[in-house]
Amino acid sequence: MRCINLLEIPRSGTIRLGEEELSFAPGKRLGWPAIQKIRRQTGMVFQNFQLFPHQTAIENVMEGLVTVLKWPKEKARERAMELLTKVGMAHKTNAWPSTLSGGQQQRVAIARALAPSPRVLLCDEPTSALDPELSAEVVDVLGQLAREGTTMVMATHDLRLASNIANDVVFLEAGTVVETGSAKAIFSAPERERTKRFISTINAAHTYDI
Repeated sequence: MRCINLLEIPRSGTIRLGEEELSFAPGKRLGWPAIQKIRRQTGMVFQNFQLFPHQTAIENVMEGLVTVLKWPKEKARERAMELLTKVGMAHKTNAWPSTLSGGQQQRVAIARALAPSPRVLLCDEPTSALDPELSAEVVDVLGQLAREGTTMVMATHDLRLASNIANDVVFLEAGTVVETGSAKAIFSAPERERTKRFISTINAAHTYDI
């Protein structure tokens, strides 16, 4: 994901987002305008929320719109309010991050990532810092976004989250692609032995919950 939004510059290959395309090669330098064309089409949801502690929930969502995109404050506030409502956080508009639970902070972070209407939402382990109850709040929001057609690229060890939301799955280990396929195929009939062992943990988890 850090390569998709160019926080890390790939050494080779091609990134294509919509009509924008960038190719990479060893020693090739990219100009800032080219990087921004790709980066402005992505929104990032971090593992540990990364909210600004000195700003309220609505100010966190407004920040990128006002500072980066130069929206008028009133327009940015309307958009932020719309998104906080969407993620079930309208009642915490003026709350400080320190007063919010982990699940609430992550929902504000999702609203912030959605604010500029990105083409792709990048989610880095969005539930890993949360206990199961708070995780369910975030899973509900991500599930809603998926049903609405939001394109998401998600890194996660949460198999139930992936099985409920994903269309396509890439299973990686130590930086190597082990297996790829539709979510239905990977979770019901994986081909690789390593994938089978990993996927079997979701069945064990379900048995434990019962």
